[in-house]
Amino acid sequence: MRNAQRILAALAVLGALHLVILLAGFVAPYDPAAQNRDFPFAPPTRIHFVDAYGRAHLRPFIYSLSVRSDTVNEYEEARDKSYPVRFFIQGPAYKLAGLLPLHVHLFGVEGPAQIFLAGTDGYGRDQFSRILYGGQISLAAGLLATGISLLLGLVVGCVSGFYGRWIDESAMRLVELFLVLPWLYFLLAVRSFLPLNISPTQTFLLLVAVIGTIGWARPARLVRGIVLSAKGRKYVIASRGFGASEYYILRRHVLPHTYGVLLTQAALLVPQYVVAEVTLSFLGLGLSEPAPSWGNLLANLQQYNVLISYWWMFAPALALVIVSLGYLQLANAVHELQSGSI
Repeated sequence: MRNAQRILAALAVLGALHLVILLAGFVAPYDPAAQNRDFPFAPPTRIHFVDAYGRAHLRPFIYSLSVRSDTVNEYEEARDKSYPVRFFIQGPAYKLAGLLPLHVHLFGVEGPAQIFLAGTDGYGRDQFSRILYGGQISLAAGLLATGISLLLGLVVGCVSGFYGRWIDESAMRLVELFLVLPWLYFLLAVRSFLPLNISPTQTFLLLVAVIGTIGWARPARLVRGIVLSAKGRKYVIASRGFGASEYYILRRHVLPHTYGVLLTQAALLVPQYVVAEVTLSFLGLGLSEPAPSWGNLLANLQQYNVLISYWWMFAPALALVIVSLGYLQLANAVHELQSGSI
């Protein structure tokens, strides 16, 4: 029961995170590509409930920022006027979940004030908006690549374990080859041979294909072991005796045993593949500007002055850690639940 509660808790957290990122256009107050050169490397905006005169307000508000005289990228609040934070406010156009065109945003402030919950980058672009939109790219890459790996692993593992003989021998030698490869270096080598001057969509699809086709070996070996165990059970032998086809036996009696392992592998592979996409984009081999992803957002930290001066530029790493911990917690809970039921 405790493991089931942990699974539900992890699913609730991950579901909320994925929903927020899916609805990035609604949650984000600004266009992720919109530049505001008056506010480069602006710090996160402070949310106030008590004004400069000590009066409390029920509605949160902010003060506009102004550059301190004789300084570079240092700001102070102009406390002569407050700007209330408004909800369901009109803003830049976007497509909800990439489909429905809308102008309504979850929150925002009236101009000329700007609200930067996670600060801005060197071009004055809102980091919070870019993290949400970048999460769409990074998480989609992880989820789609995981789907490719699990599909390949399921097909190879089922065919290898069910039919055996030379098919099993050949497939397992290939699996062993992929397991001993240093996948990160292999991934970097493969991506470096692919063309660089291509559209963001083509780059994304190439990343997903390369990442997904590298990690299928471990799921395939696990599925093979389950299939070997399942096909020797008495009810499977009885089905053969009654003339059941191999397709029927696989679909009805063998494949259901693999679902738990595939779920655990999915929870383990998604954060690994998200990190793989982030690593490639960080090194300049993935998506490039202006399309945001967590990797090219973190690439700003390659500049020493950014690394030591603007702590809010680490925010994409925090988002990556939260997503990874959520998936790993889910994988541990599912594994413990399966171990307890055996």
